[in-house]
Amino acid sequence: MTLRTMVALTLGLFAGSMTAQQRRVPFTNPILFSDYSDPDVIRDGSHYYLVASTFSYVPGLPILESTDLVHWKIIAHAVNRLDMSPIYDFKDPDPKVGANGYGKGIWAPAIRKHGGLFYIYFPTPTEGIYVTTAKKITGPWSEPVAVLQEPKLEDPCPFWDDDGQAYLIHSRTGAGPLILHKMSPDGMTLLDDGKEILRDPVNLKTLEGPKLYKRNGWYYIFAPFGGVSTGAQVVLRSRNIYGPYERKVVLAQGSTDINGPHQGGWVETPEGDGWFMHFQSRGAHGRIVRLEPVRWEDDWPVMGNNGEPVVAGDVLVKNVPPSAVKPQTSDEFHSAVLGQQWEWNHNPVPGWSLSARPGFLRLKPLPATDLLTAYNTLTQQMQDESFTFTTEASVSRMSDGVHAGLAMLEKSWSGLEVVQDGGKRTLRYTSTTNHVDGPEVRDATLQLRLEVSKDEVQYSYSMDGGAHFIVLGPKTKITFSWWKGSRPALFAYTTGTDKGAGAVDFNWAHYLPK
Repeated sequence: MTLRTMVALTLGLFAGSMTAQQRRVPFTNPILFSDYSDPDVIRDGSHYYLVASTFSYVPGLPILESTDLVHWKIIAHAVNRLDMSPIYDFKDPDPKVGANGYGKGIWAPAIRKHGGLFYIYFPTPTEGIYVTTAKKITGPWSEPVAVLQEPKLEDPCPFWDDDGQAYLIHSRTGAGPLILHKMSPDGMTLLDDGKEILRDPVNLKTLEGPKLYKRNGWYYIFAPFGGVSTGAQVVLRSRNIYGPYERKVVLAQGSTDINGPHQGGWVETPEGDGWFMHFQSRGAHGRIVRLEPVRWEDDWPVMGNNGEPVVAGDVLVKNVPPSAVKPQTSDEFHSAVLGQQWEWNHNPVPGWSLSARPGFLRLKPLPATDLLTAYNTLTQQMQDESFTFTTEASVSRMSDGVHAGLAMLEKSWSGLEVVQDGGKRTLRYTSTTNHVDGPEVRDATLQLRLEVSKDEVQYSYSMDGGAHFIVLGPKTKITFSWWKGSRPALFAYTTGTDKGAGAVDFNWAHYLPK
């Protein structure tokens, strides 16, 4: 071995050792081009955990994990079902609270760890404020318990002070005043009726999403105001938790094209570097997640680039191996359980299976009038601005009246469906305003594809095993509805009289970013 080689190897080992000890992880915003709306984040040791609202979709409250604040994967859901109201079962829909619960359910959550226990608080706007707990972040999570049963509440956040006293801050729907309650030390019971600590409809219109922290003897409330698409971030501070509070706008659109920016959570690395994760409204894609550096001046946080959102940056990490993970998407349906990326459009009912035909997702068509009233529609979030989503469906077990296929689920939904009538199966493009008939489906299987490019979707199909895809139907706008972005969905329902007959099997679902 030459001296030159020895020196090169030594330098390489030294550099590798330094890289393992300390390195910078670059990022470009948004870090999650996906609808993780109303995000909150904490750090536990060397790991970060993010939660987000899921509304009527279940399982609810996804928990994402990261070791560097940039790369995230879904590791659990904290709520298996929404049992607060029959609307989440598609029973007794109440027009006063929204058709079949869409747009209701789990709103902005907050996650904390206290006394060795993880807590997640969340509101449902028609029922109240709930809490679920777990010893391990992956669960099992306790059944949600109501800490305040009252409609029109939103955005709760717990806080344990230095003396152990627990508090809960929240707002009211319509972004009303901020209200503070004392809680029992275990965070499960409110001890008073709450005190209004801030209301300023002139200077802080639409104040919501409060997150309560303490630093250097100051109590801080991080909160957005001014509306989802056009507002900004304000930080309030006081030496007394009940106020009065000073205020300072710490993050706004300014000269950038980043509208909002809206609510989120503050977190520090083990080395004390501050970061703020928040969402930005991006139309049909929902509310995507951005990362901003935070530094402190005169006990005020300075976010982003002197108060404006950053385009890119890097996070300093130590003793963390490189990572390139993203939230899960594709699924071969080989597991006995659904992948963490999947959420039903409501509480699922019997009529689906991963074991009836191993290696396939089986959906049993149940009675419905259209996609928006269909049971057991399986969905996942878009993870990119542009992508393709393809599935292979086995339709030989269909019966008359069955509709089954692939769609973008939203209020103005669209999709490709195989429809059986009189023993004949036909492929059709369908939307809320249009339909285009395609060819007869003679084979047992076919592939269906949707291709999203920004705010449009184009559908196509293949009847030769994916060798060639043929476009069916026009390019269709996708939209934001029920406070959520549009999302790919697998579905099967029947309008026929032979209720519960037949089945549709999905072999796989493949997601490919463009």
